[in-house]
Amino acid sequence: MNYRIGNGYDVHALASGESLWLGGIEIKHHKGTVAHSDGDVLIHAICDAMLGALALGDIGKHFPDTDPAFKNIDSKKLLRKSYELIENKGYKVENIDSTVCTQLPKLKPYIVHMRESIAACISCNTEAISVKATTTEKLGFVGREEGISAYAVVLLKKED
Repeated sequence: MNYRIGNGYDVHALASGESLWLGGIEIKHHKGTVAHSDGDVLIHAICDAMLGALALGDIGKHFPDTDPAFKNIDSKKLLRKSYELIENKGYKVENIDSTVCTQLPKLKPYIVHMRESIAACISCNTEAISVKATTTEKLGFVGREEGISAYAVVLLKKED
């Protein structure tokens, strides 16, 4: 198959006193993610989408939260390693479309930097990376600011 598509999803609780990393950049906010790693839900969803496209399992299989080696790890390292697994199978990212769901903070000022950070990790053009942000109109755990979630779809192309 020349093309493969993968879907990813991640969610983390939010708490005061934690840092908030999204798309490989730190965002100043009064709440951050509770996680074994840095809790970057956007990068985690992208990793899952890439791995899933080639039926390689999920982020938990490759980087288990029971392994102390991944405690507080920068998720950009997980993204790079996930991308290496994709490259080793002869594929490259054609494009990524992703959505972060958070009531606050508003992410519009950070979107360009997130796209650049993700593109740099996987050696692709920024134009191939879409990051969108939405609220849940104050509904559910995201709307109550108890957590944050992200979705990603990745299209991979077999290298000639």
